[in-house]
Amino acid sequence: MAQRVQSAQEFLQDSFVPLVAALCSEEAERLTRKNNLGFCELVKPFCRLTSEVHMRDPNNQLHIIKNLKIAVNNIITQPPQPGAIRKLLSDVVTVSQPAEGLVTNVITAGDYDLNISDRSVKASVPWYSSWKDTLMGLNTSTCYSATTPWFEAYRESFLQSMPASDHEFLNHYVACMLVVSSNEPEPVEQFLKLSQEQHRIQHSNEYSYPKWFIPNTLKYYVLLHDVSVGEEQRADSVYEEMKQRYGTQGCYLLKINSRGSNRGTDEQIPDPWSQYLQKNIIQNQEPYEDGPCTEIPNKHSDHFIPLDGLNNDSKADGLSNNFKTHPLQLEHTSNSGCFDGTDYVKPNPSFHESKKSNTWTPHGICLTLTDHDRIRQFIQEFTFRGLLPHIEKTIRQLNDQLISRKGLSRSLFSATKKWFSGSKVPEKSVNELKSTSGLLYPPEAPELQIRKMADLCFLVQHYELAYSCYHTAKKDFLNDQAMLYAAGALEMAAVSAFLQPGAPRPYPAHYMDTAIQTYRDICKNMLLAERCVLLSAEILKSQSKYSEAASLLIRLTSEDLDLRSALLLEQSAHCYINMKSPMVRKFAFYMILAGHRYSKAGQKKHALRCYCQAMQVYKGKGWSLAEDHINFTIGRQSFTLQQLDNAISAFRHILINDSKQTAAQQGAFLREYLYVYRNVSQLSPDGPLPQLPLPYINSSATRVFFGHDRRPAEGEKQAATHISLDQEYDSDFSQQWKELEEQVVSAANKGTTIPNFQPTQYCLNKYSDNSRFPLGVVEEPITVEVAFRNPLKVPLLLTDLSLLWKFQPKDFISKNGQAKELETCGKDMIGAEVISEFLINSEETKMARLKLFPHQTGELHILGVAYNLGTIQGTTVLDGIDPSVGLQTGKYLSNGMSVRGRQDLEIQGPRLNNTKEEKTAIKYGPDRRLDPIITEEMPLLEVFFINFPTGLLCGEIRKTYVEFVNVSKCPLTGVKVVSKRPEFFTFGGSNAILTPLSPSASEHCSAYKTVVTHSTSVCSLVSSVASSDFGGGSGNQPEVVDVPLPDSVLLPGASVHLPMWLRGPDEEGVHEINFLFYYESIRKHSKLCHRVLRHTAVICTSRSLTVQATVFRSNALEDEKGEGDNMLVFVDVENINTSEAGVKEFHIVQVSSNSKNWKLKESINLSEDKDIKLANREKGKLCLKAVRCKHSAEHFTFADIVFGTEQIISSTSPCADFFFRSLHSELKRSPTQQNMNTLQGPGKQSLDDAGRLILKCSEVDLNIIVLWKAYVVEDNKQLILEGQHHVVLHAVGNEAFSFPQKQGFKKVLGNSDWEDLEQESPEIGLLNFFRPDSTSVPARPPSDQLSNLIKTRLHYPETFDHSFHQESLCIVPVTLLLSNCSQTDVDVIIDLRHKASAETLEIHGSFTWLGKTQYKLQVKSQEVCTLQLKACFVRTGVYNLGTPRVFAKLSDQVTLFETSQQNSMPALIIINNI
Repeated sequence: MAQRVQSAQEFLQDSFVPLVAALCSEEAERLTRKNNLGFCELVKPFCRLTSEVHMRDPNNQLHIIKNLKIAVNNIITQPPQPGAIRKLLSDVVTVSQPAEGLVTNVITAGDYDLNISDRSVKASVPWYSSWKDTLMGLNTSTCYSATTPWFEAYRESFLQSMPASDHEFLNHYVACMLVVSSNEPEPVEQFLKLSQEQHRIQHSNEYSYPKWFIPNTLKYYVLLHDVSVGEEQRADSVYEEMKQRYGTQGCYLLKINSRGSNRGTDEQIPDPWSQYLQKNIIQNQEPYEDGPCTEIPNKHSDHFIPLDGLNNDSKADGLSNNFKTHPLQLEHTSNSGCFDGTDYVKPNPSFHESKKSNTWTPHGICLTLTDHDRIRQFIQEFTFRGLLPHIEKTIRQLNDQLISRKGLSRSLFSATKKWFSGSKVPEKSVNELKSTSGLLYPPEAPELQIRKMADLCFLVQHYELAYSCYHTAKKDFLNDQAMLYAAGALEMAAVSAFLQPGAPRPYPAHYMDTAIQTYRDICKNMLLAERCVLLSAEILKSQSKYSEAASLLIRLTSEDLDLRSALLLEQSAHCYINMKSPMVRKFAFYMILAGHRYSKAGQKKHALRCYCQAMQVYKGKGWSLAEDHINFTIGRQSFTLQQLDNAISAFRHILINDSKQTAAQQGAFLREYLYVYRNVSQLSPDGPLPQLPLPYINSSATRVFFGHDRRPAEGEKQAATHISLDQEYDSDFSQQWKELEEQVVSAANKGTTIPNFQPTQYCLNKYSDNSRFPLGVVEEPITVEVAFRNPLKVPLLLTDLSLLWKFQPKDFISKNGQAKELETCGKDMIGAEVISEFLINSEETKMARLKLFPHQTGELHILGVAYNLGTIQGTTVLDGIDPSVGLQTGKYLSNGMSVRGRQDLEIQGPRLNNTKEEKTAIKYGPDRRLDPIITEEMPLLEVFFINFPTGLLCGEIRKTYVEFVNVSKCPLTGVKVVSKRPEFFTFGGSNAILTPLSPSASEHCSAYKTVVTHSTSVCSLVSSVASSDFGGGSGNQPEVVDVPLPDSVLLPGASVHLPMWLRGPDEEGVHEINFLFYYESIRKHSKLCHRVLRHTAVICTSRSLTVQATVFRSNALEDEKGEGDNMLVFVDVENINTSEAGVKEFHIVQVSSNSKNWKLKESINLSEDKDIKLANREKGKLCLKAVRCKHSAEHFTFADIVFGTEQIISSTSPCADFFFRSLHSELKRSPTQQNMNTLQGPGKQSLDDAGRLILKCSEVDLNIIVLWKAYVVEDNKQLILEGQHHVVLHAVGNEAFSFPQKQGFKKVLGNSDWEDLEQESPEIGLLNFFRPDSTSVPARPPSDQLSNLIKTRLHYPETFDHSFHQESLCIVPVTLLLSNCSQTDVDVIIDLRHKASAETLEIHGSFTWLGKTQYKLQVKSQEVCTLQLKACFVRTGVYNLGTPRVFAKLSDQVTLFETSQQNSMPALIIINNI
């Protein structure tokens, strides 16, 4: 449905115009040919009158004719052949294409913005533009604004090429122009000859064509005078003779060629003929490859096909023999899966020659503007004075004949009224009528005279009279059952009714429907049916009846004529889109059907355009199968038209969507794409690699790894795990590694914290920080892992897969400190790995790891991947393929269809969300993981663990060996190792003994340093060390350990074996322990300061022993040697091992102490057996005596109590190492430990200085090390395992455990209670038991802590003999010892007035103290005072002397109350009588 400049009324008027024949002499034709025009072509632009014309109807009423147009054609004596007509129409549609450069027409239809483009096909392909989805109202859909010039050209040519028929007179000639040149010798005789020729053509039986309106045809004599060469006087004299002979109304003198042809062309004269003669050429289209792109000179001629020249007979006959079949009939190829270029016909050279000549030939070169006006005046004179009077006269004659023959009233108007008002006979339906389409009326029949009069009235726009005549003739024809005549009358009656001014009656659409049905079904005349449909559709569309128009157009489509069906289907689609409520999906559906029929008709470009327009509706709506079909057809049509880029785009669109096609169909699509792509690549073999759509690449999932691949394990030699692409990313682990590296770097810089520290990144992924340029090292590979995904159900085979890169060499170590650019050959700079074959199965995601080997420093940019894309023949594995073909044994064989291309790796950085501007806008940061900087050589360390265990007992000590290898060409130094679990391993302290280099040499030796002891008593052996010897001094970080390399340097290629001791963690289960090895280069680098190596050890521990210890103050104020204060340590050891570990029994071989203030002295063992064995679930109890040390408090004192024959020197490695490391771990948990201790005993959290002094009295700071051996049977061999447990004693009377406090609470509270406690937060579960620091209540230490200020002991004889017969009173001297345990002076009050309780009196009896009843004294810090007392007894018996009450308070405090000091044990004395 085209947007036309003229309205429907104008279109209908121009479709039926008076036809005038032209018969020219040869000389006259020669004159017009000077302008490259024939006579009919010369007058064509001037055949429309610019002024109104008047004539009178049979009732002598004045009738006005507006915008009248006539058609002047050469006489052709042969009717046009159907083949020629079809060829003409096909060529007309072919050359009429959307012009490039015009504005695109976009119409809004509901939710769609449809681009009905007047641009080339390339611009209307939907994936070149982003189609907006607007939600505008349906009422915004204005009148259809798109143009379809191919349909207009087809319709115009179709109507003009309609052959004249006997049942209607619209295509019959009304008049004939006889044209003679004034240069002829006898112009008048020439006129006579032409007149006789016309008479012979019309009236003799020799010619049945063309048709003439009436026997007495108007002859108009035209004398053509060439002004430039002819004699004007002779022309005037001849013209005067003509006027006398033919009358002034029947002749005319036309003067042309005022300008000679040899004159210059300085003056620009307009060319009004181009729009008629070259209308199809001015659109600047390239020639088609699928059919002849011929220019039809007289495409717009008003009646006959313009294939004639002067020699009409021969030209018509010649043409009729050339078009027996449709020259553009589509040839179906045998194989639809490939393009062979055989489905189109090669252009006819003659048509191209005519196109070239017509394209560049100027017209009217001898004519001036005056000549233009003369021709225009000539047409007006002919119409005013010749044609219209002749028509008016003929109408009157026909009217009179009809009245006289019918015997009716004088006026046909009154007659028609009487006929209409009289009784009507019911008309029969079309189906009831007989097939009498062959009925012929004689020319003089009244019915034909009525029809002839109606046609004449219609041609001169007298539509009311024409309608009356058509209506009358229709009734006569129907009564006679002359269906062809009746259908013609119905058709023109409907058109006349529509064209009547003022619309007195509605348009009778049923007339048209009946006419179409009659033409098609009864008369079998599809040409007339098609004309009827074209006229009716235009009328219906002008009345906005788009649905009816669409139905009418669709009804005429058939299987026989593809071009006609395609045009009508396309117009019906446009009707649907232009409805008040646009039916967009119907538009798309019928556009698809039209595109299919265009393709069958050989109109490839029109087929492509239809499919492209339909794609706008189907795209993105989830109709994937429809999209695939449309894109596949677009791809094929584009390939046929040599639009290879569009073909690739269409096939690419099929492949990149999530297709729901079967595997076979997808394989066919892929093969089509590869075939087209290969043809494109062959056009420019040296051009850049184009982008390939398959397989998908998830660019954000690209990972980049710097360094060599990890070495596999060799026997008992295990390489450090480090980092590999096989490891999954874990943010928690990544943060742990960052903290470890920051810690070791800080230690290497002597504790200086590095601002904005950035960790070493070996593996970059979408989770890492990629804002900085990563650093690579020369001669170390860079591995890029690319994530490919195959969306298809068929496998893809990638061959010769490699990375694309760009490298800019630079020297970073130039003397001036600036980077210097270098120039080197590409292969010498970067080596690239090529994967020969990479198969991706259907719907599989597969990673490809590609390597680059930099050989020079500089800046590297990884751009993408290049590969050959192909498919495989099947799943058959081929054996024995010749390696020369690029395939190896067991590989898939390509089907030979592969293309070379590339895909870029474009990674979008993280979205920025820091500043306000970034939050409001959408901005993304850089992602530089593919842009590494290659630095100079660095050392490379590899670490191997030999005989590294995978399972240990809790606390077990195992000796293993570590090998350090420098695999680079640079020496390395400063090797350190850092771990969050320093208590797990040690390399030995500074005083560690040298161990054998071979691990097997010490396989059965103890991990400890031991000496043989022969002592039979269980007493301690004392040694003293500083914690700095084991890395535990102040200011050091115990997590960072220096690796004791010889000379601290590892040369290139050198390796060193070092012993390493391991201790199983105290908690059972699986433990992941991270080691980070740090090392530096001897030479300082500008880009890379250090390197690190990671290792994660996985250890599974099982339960062994649990140790619980408690310390109490001894009642003895000093031991036998008078060494001062002493305590008792109770150690409970329980075997909690399960039988699964294979441990038979545990032996406690030694208990050692470590403290700055205390040391173990001896074991109070009641049994004579020194060996302590613990079988499964057995528990042993040890009682040890501890005394205060006398040396400086800066050193730790180790005291060993040996229960076996060998003493383990606990002050050396590895025993002391693990102790100090576990002590550090205990200190890290000190906040939790303090809370735990506070929770175990009541008290306040915050105390003043005095309170802290009192609390310090109960602090012990004694550490117990329990060393054990376990006997394990494994593979019928008995193995001896060694281990040690640590217990840290903080305060007197508090229990301490060897396992973490969390498990201790589980044991005390029970599992369920502990789980409830775990669910609480630390603040709620622990701190809320106490008052906050801001409380105003004075803090007071608890009574049990105050009772530890003063320690008392009574010295007295256990038995005292006295003779009560001699003296009734027995007086016994008693010494009271007072020891101040605090660090300050204490005031003491001893009260002797305390009386024993009644229960005590019943058991022990009563006695009396003599002397003072109360003593007051002050005891200095750590002082022991004595007080002499006397006890008086009056009878024999057993008495308890522990009755004195002792009160104490700090000397400088008055707020604290005096607290009673109670002895822990009764002091019993026996009084005997002699």
